[in-house]
Amino acid sequence: MVCGSSWNSRMDAAVCNPFLGTSSSRCYVSSRPCVCPDLRGSSMRLSSEFFKVEIGRSERSLFQSSGKKPSPIIALASQTSVSDPFSTSSKNNYSDSSKKSNEAALILIRHGESLWNEKNLFTGSVDVPLTKKGVEEAIEAGKRISNIPVDMIYTSSLIRAQMTAMLAMTQHRQRKVPIILHDENERARTWSRIYSEETKKQSIPVITDWQLNERMYGELQGLNKQETAERYGKEQVHEWRRSYDIPPPNGESLEMCAQRAVMYFRNEIEPQLFAGKNVMIAAHGNSLRSIIMCLDKLTSQEVISLELSTGIPLLYIFKEGRYVRRGSPVGPTEAGVYAYTRTLAQYRQNLDEMSY
Repeated sequence: MVCGSSWNSRMDAAVCNPFLGTSSSRCYVSSRPCVCPDLRGSSMRLSSEFFKVEIGRSERSLFQSSGKKPSPIIALASQTSVSDPFSTSSKNNYSDSSKKSNEAALILIRHGESLWNEKNLFTGSVDVPLTKKGVEEAIEAGKRISNIPVDMIYTSSLIRAQMTAMLAMTQHRQRKVPIILHDENERARTWSRIYSEETKKQSIPVITDWQLNERMYGELQGLNKQETAERYGKEQVHEWRRSYDIPPPNGESLEMCAQRAVMYFRNEIEPQLFAGKNVMIAAHGNSLRSIIMCLDKLTSQEVISLELSTGIPLLYIFKEGRYVRRGSPVGPTEAGVYAYTRTLAQYRQNLDEMSY
């Protein structure tokens, strides 16, 4: 089961995203449209000095609800599982995690307020940092998730998302250090190499990728939102901003953004959840809405009305191939955190005992 639901074999014609240069297929989940990539027969490999993933998945296992088990995933990392927050897992796969009924946490955080949010400008893919308020929002988000295990972090390639992830982790009680992996070329890999095994164990890999970037707003980027509405009309600007499949001039629609964001989630992030890894994603309003559309099986009409506040974490529990939304964790000092499961409560108790 992928993205919280089973796959139907009904497929439309390929939809081409000019910003990706690749084609994807539109599939239907429980009779509701969900943009999902065409990954049939694909195989991917991502590696770094202290993180390696090998993915190989068959066409049948991706696009049909069959009884066959997907091809194995190997995840090697200095990471932890929810059940034992300080143990190191060296090998996991779909079948193993299914047998153990591993529970994994998935945390989604929209970046804190940016300088262009403050100025009411269309930001999109322009790389703008956080405001002072945005920094405070990121720190507050970190306090809310300080008792929830984090083994891996994924962010977009934009600084506001990366700042949010890093600032949030300064508040985590596990005290592990988030380290951005540089795998662009051999020099980047060599120069960023860590030579201490103990230091690796106390680190959390941070993987950045443009596919988690904010929707590209084309010729609207840098324009004032109010002035743009006065120039083109409120209805036209609302259509560009809030419709599902209508892009702004030379920009991306939400549908096009969803093609790349959901593809990346399924191909890179979801295998880690199957392997029992606890994942945090720090990204943007539209890339996160795209992922939530898949997790919650929202229609294209439902997702356009979904609002995500800056700096507010959202917690999902992944267990037995299903995603269950647990809401937003409240302040770390409050005892009755409704978002907690029994396993997460045990994790927090372990942290409490280690602090004495």
